[in-house]
Amino acid sequence: MFSHIMIGSNDVARSKAFYDAIMKVLNYNAGVIDEKGRCMYFTPTGVLGLTKPIDDEEASHGNGMTIGFLAESPEIVNEWHRVGLANGGVAIEQPPGVRGTGDRQLYLAYLRDPDGNKICTTHFLPSDFVL
Repeated sequence: MFSHIMIGSNDVARSKAFYDAIMKVLNYNAGVIDEKGRCMYFTPTGVLGLTKPIDDEEASHGNGMTIGFLAESPEIVNEWHRVGLANGGVAIEQPPGVRGTGDRQLYLAYLRDPDGNKICTTHFLPSDFVL
């Protein structure tokens, strides 16, 4: 669905350290710094980029914006959250756990990254999941 997502950062090196740690939990390689000083995470289906804003203004997080990463299990969601906290992330909302209604059950965890961007990791639970 997405070709790429760019996240503004006032300190790309600090953001790279944070994202390298949490993306490793999700089995992605460390980001690569390009010739423009941006950090890029490449996958066969898309790109995540960390960049200073091109308008030379300060980076700021979007109110109401969330970037969600897919996880293979609830245990990976928990580890992602733990690693994120250990690398400068801030816990927000409820602790990692089950959310959803009816047949759509998710196991989620939310953090704010070092620049205040709201990020999430999600595992889609089977339809026969019982809490």
